Parts: sequence; structure tokens; C-alpha cells
Amino acid sequence: MALKLEDKKAIVAEVADVASRALSAVVADYRGLSVADLTRLRSEARKAKVYMRVVRNTLARRAVAGTEFECMTSALTGPMILAFSNEEPGSAARLIRDFIKGNDKLQVKALAIGGQALDGSQLEAVAKLPTREEALASLMAVMLAPVTKLVRTVAEPHGKLVRTIAAVRDQKQSAA
Repeated sequence: MALKLEDKKAIVAEVADVASRALSAVVADYRGLSVADLTRLRSEARKAKVYMRVVRNTLARRAVAGTEFECMTSALTGPMILAFSNEEPGSAARLIRDFIKGNDKLQVKALAIGGQALDGSQLEAVAKLPTREEALASLMAVMLAPVTKLVRTVAEPHGKLVRTIAAVRDQKQSAA
């Protein structure tokens, strides 16, 4: 079905808007996927807050032009699906990785994060990026470690004095 010029402009504007705010993107070839599989993937994407869209290659190239995802225009060939991570850099990669475990027909062509295009083989590395909560927990642990060590260091002389007095007391009680 042919798209009207207004429809094409709307698609390009929508994808460009999402791409301008996204943290990372995954381009995958969906040849061989059934409609049910694609519907399930889209449902999982909504749950994971990943924007996913099948877009014509020329429209996708125009949509990512001027964004940090322009670096992956060479991968925009053939039937492909675009997945943009809106909240966490690794969420689209995790979604695709988990889907591929159950369905090997989806082939990752390229990834982009921070304006850098990555090969499809880097999917696992991007998928292992920490979630926002994991990153905050790691940051808090790093920030808390020096304070904890300082408190232990300050409390150690008092504890050592108490242990020394207790040892002297025990020694005098055993001698008596």
C-alpha cells in the first residue's frame, strides 16, 4: 500500500522525535518472523518502554539524519525494525537479546549508542549495561565506602582500648 506524502512526513517526524531523545538504538532484520512473533515482540517492547517500529529504509535514513544515530544509516537496508531505548541505554538490546533466545530468525544488523555505531555482534555487551537502579546502587556503594572506612578507623582506637582492658581484666581474674 502506497503511503501519501503527509503520512511519510508524519512517520519521519515521529521517528526523528524519538531518535532525538533516545539513548541507544538497535536495527534488526525481521525476515522469517511470523506476525504472532512480531506482535509478541512489540508487546514486550511496550512493557520494557522501548520504542519499536518497522520503517521503510529511506524514511528511516531521513528520520535519523541529524541525530546521534546517523552513524548507522549504512545498516538501514532490507526489511528491518528499529528499536530505541528511551530510559536505559541497554533496554532495547536486552529486549532483542531475550527475544533471540526463543526465536533465532531475528538478526541484529547494527547498534548505536552515544553516537557510535556497533556491529550486531556487540549486542551482548550493550545488553549487559546496568539498569538505572543498578547504576545508582553502584554509585552509592562507591560513595559510601570512604565514609564507612573513616568511621571504622575513628572507632578502632576505642575498640582496641576496650579489648586491652578486657584482656587485662581476664588475666587478673585468672591469676586470682
